[in-house]
This record gives sequence, structure tokens and C-alpha cells, in this order.
Amino acid sequence: MASLDTELLRPASKKYEGSPYRLFFAAGCAFLGPLSFGYVIGYSSPAIPFLEKQGLLDKNNVAWFASLMTVGALAGGPFAGWCIEKLGRKKTIFWSSLPFIFGWLSIAIARSAMYLLIGRFLCGFASGMITVCVPVYIAEISTKSLRGTLGAGVQLIITVGILVAYALGMKLQWNVMAFLGVIPAALTMLAMIFVPETPRWLIMQNRKTDALQALSSLRGPHTDVEDECRDIEEGIDSKESFYWSEFRRPELFRPLRISVLVMVFQQLSGINAIMFYTVSIFKTAGLENSEGATVIIGAVQVVATFLAVMLMDRAGRRKLLITAGAIMCITCFTFGLYYMKVSQGTPASSLGWLAVGSLILYIIGFSLGWGPIPMLIMSEIFPARARGAASGIAIFCNWFCAFLVTKEFIAAQDILGTAGTFWIFALVCLSGVMYVWRYVPETKGKSLEDIELYFLGKSMLRI
Repeated sequence: MASLDTELLRPASKKYEGSPYRLFFAAGCAFLGPLSFGYVIGYSSPAIPFLEKQGLLDKNNVAWFASLMTVGALAGGPFAGWCIEKLGRKKTIFWSSLPFIFGWLSIAIARSAMYLLIGRFLCGFASGMITVCVPVYIAEISTKSLRGTLGAGVQLIITVGILVAYALGMKLQWNVMAFLGVIPAALTMLAMIFVPETPRWLIMQNRKTDALQALSSLRGPHTDVEDECRDIEEGIDSKESFYWSEFRRPELFRPLRISVLVMVFQQLSGINAIMFYTVSIFKTAGLENSEGATVIIGAVQVVATFLAVMLMDRAGRRKLLITAGAIMCITCFTFGLYYMKVSQGTPASSLGWLAVGSLILYIIGFSLGWGPIPMLIMSEIFPARARGAASGIAIFCNWFCAFLVTKEFIAAQDILGTAGTFWIFALVCLSGVMYVWRYVPETKGKSLEDIELYFLGKSMLRI
């Protein structure tokens, strides 16, 4: 079992923390970005049937409408990695709202498929930016005792955005929903005016006075922030430039490998396939209303992710990843058995309870661990000077795998069968559990500077 050496790393304490309410306000403002991202994810499910009925999308364009979000995110993630270093974390969140706004307006006023596809690409581009800049912003403003809770909150707000889109889709037309998508994006721009830049980025820019002001704003005016600022300074050399060749060095390659592989395991765990089959699974159980099925799954995601937020700084990242991965492995294996029995002639309706139970358990497992934690780990384990470049690489790999699974899932079914495909997902989940158990350190309760020391070899790895 891998862990950070508790002798060299300070235990979690309230030493620098002050009042949490200012921190909650800043995090809440940043959370508006993930809310927009979740709304983008949830929009396509209720909107596509209306767009097809009105002749704005044909079968070929439907596939592009679904995949262009991922293509846009592939570009947006690395771009945000560059922006958070050059412009700052706060400004990157601020400007990420623009492609959201223009994307939603393009969809809302669309009179042809071209406008819909352009809008979807822009929303995907903004979503890719959000998955880099918001986790990094949250990690760098948080106290170490709340970093896990607030970091997992990013995924919670994404699931809330998905659920809101599902629920609104039951009552509203596609163009009204698109206009409503502008609101959280515009609120993000407004809200980010009132929150500080991260102290770590300011220190990297040789702006210590501004960093002290930012810390005072986040911790409260009566909190002594000098010691925290000094610790940040000791962990950051503002004169040291970052070069891409440095990723060959163990202290950067190891966290990059961990973050990338955790992202890959997340996307290859079967989540997209499970969501693809949600409606058909509920139909076998007697629920013909597909809109109701998506809302049920959206609600399960929100509740389970909220539980993960509550447990993140108590149980830790490793325990949640291992437990969640085990649940997902078992349920994917059960899905394989279900589809094998159906292919052998067993009526699907007689096994509907098994499919629905496995579906809900899988969503709970994913939401407890492999949904929120990969982005949280990404935001924690890189040194500040490499955080932008490394996060951009990790998010690119995440979105590339999402695109690959979405594109090749049907082909995999043709080759392996549905049962075989789900058994492959079960094997991936098991591999993810084994990798976390062996290689991923526990970062609960450790400062970002302490985590950097660990990868520099100044803390011992216990097996």
C-alpha cells in the first residue's frame, strides 16, 4: 500500500485555515463553470429527438453532434493548460465562459445543422477548459483539510448540471434549453470578478503582496497568513522555468504517469457504455419513459457524488477508488452475465431486476470514486510550475479515451459481443484497482508542497 510518509509530511491541522466561508464562496463561484459543463453533457439526450423531428439533424449529423463535444474538449484542455500558466487560473475560468456563451447562442438560433455543430464544438472546447482550470483553481485556494471535499465538489456540480438538463428536457424545447445554458456561463464571468487569483500562481509571478492579499481574502482578515505564504514560497522557485523535457525526470514523470493512467482507467471503465444502455435496461424492467430513466440515473449520480464529497477527506482517495473500482468490476461482470443469458434466449424481462440493480450499483460506484477523484488527483500531484502543462496532458488523454470508447464501442460489440465487451470493462476496473493499490499515494490531509516533496523523493514510499 502506497502512502505519504507521515513523519516528514505535516498532518492535517487548522493552523492556517481561518474561516471556511470565504473559501466556500470562492469555490462556489468557480463551481459555476462545472455546472455549465454538466449542462452541456445532459443537453444532448433530451434535445436530439426534437432536433431530429424538426429535420435539423439527420442520422449522420446526430453522430457528429454527440462526438463534437469531445473533439472540442480535446482542443480546450491543452489550451487551458497553457492559459492557466500565462493568464492565471482565475482569468482562464473567466474567459472559458465565452465559448460556452457563443456555443449556446449558436445552438439556440440554429436554422441548420452547421450552427448546431459549431455550437456543440464551442461548448465542448469550453468544457475541456473547465476540466483543467477549475480543479487546479480549487486545489490551489483550498486548505489541506478541505481540498478533497471541495475538489470532489467539482464532479458533484457536474452531475447537478446533468440532472438539471435532464429535468428541463422533460418540459422545455431544445432552443429554450440552449438559451438557458447561457445563464450559468454569464454568471461565471460575473462571479469570478469577486474572487482572488490563487496565491500559488501569484507567488510564481513574484507578486508576494498580492498573494498575501489573496490568502487574507480566502482565510479571513484576522487570520495570520504569513506562515502559509512562506510555506508556498519555499515550495515554489519563481525564477525556475519549466521545460517540456523535464517530464523525463522521475519527480515529474511519476505523477504524470499516475494522473494519465487514472484518467485512462476512468474512461475505459465502461461508464459511457453503461449510460448508452440506460434506457434499454429500464425498458426491460417495465419503465418505458426514457426521460424518466435518465432523470433517475441523474439523481442517483448526484446523491452518490454528494456522499463522495462527504467522505473524501475522511476515507481518503485511495480507499474510495479501490472500493468503487471493486463495485464497478463486479457490476460489469454481472452485466456480461445478463447479456450472455439474453443472447442465449432468456427473456430480458425476467432478468430486468438484475440489470437495473447492476446499473444503479455501477453508477453509485463510479460516483463514489472514479467519477470525482481522477480530476482531484490531477490537481494535487503536480508541482505548481508544471501544473498547467501536466494537467493539459492528463485531460487530453481523458478526452481522447472518451472519444475512442464512444467511437469504437459498437465495433467492440460486433467483435466481442455485448457480454464480452462488458467483461473487458470488468477487467479494466480490476486493473484500475490493482494499479491504485500499488502505485497511487494517499494525498488526504497533505499540503500541495508536501505532495511535491514526496515525488522529489524526500518522503518514503511504504509498500
